Amino acid sequence: MKYLLLSYTPAAAWDAATADTPSEEALAAFAEYQKFEQELTETGEFVTTEGLGHPVVSVTVRRAPDGVVATDGPFAELKEVLASFAVIDVAGRERAVEIASRIVEVLGEPIEIRPIMGEEFTG
Repeated sequence: MKYLLLSYTPAAAWDAATADTPSEEALAAFAEYQKFEQELTETGEFVTTEGLGHPVVSVTVRRAPDGVVATDGPFAELKEVLASFAVIDVAGRERAVEIASRIVEVLGEPIEIRPIMGEEFTG
């Protein structure tokens, strides 16, 4: 079953001016994450992962009374922002929790685990 791992980071820690220049601590944590990613690749459980751009360059598209509107930038006062995602394909929820726990140990930020609705959800 596939799961989406959503990684959040404190909004205050992600300064738009320095978003492209990670700290030494962040680089070390990411190097450890890459080792774990390789391990998951070798077991066949890794599907993909990507970091996301800074929230100030995001766009939200929503329905409005006058039609569909695209609006730039952040829209609410957020304490945490979505920083990256990964997709894993594992035997079940317990394994997804195990994998997310190891990532949290390395990166220190919370991860939300969401099942991906696929063939498993069709009748």
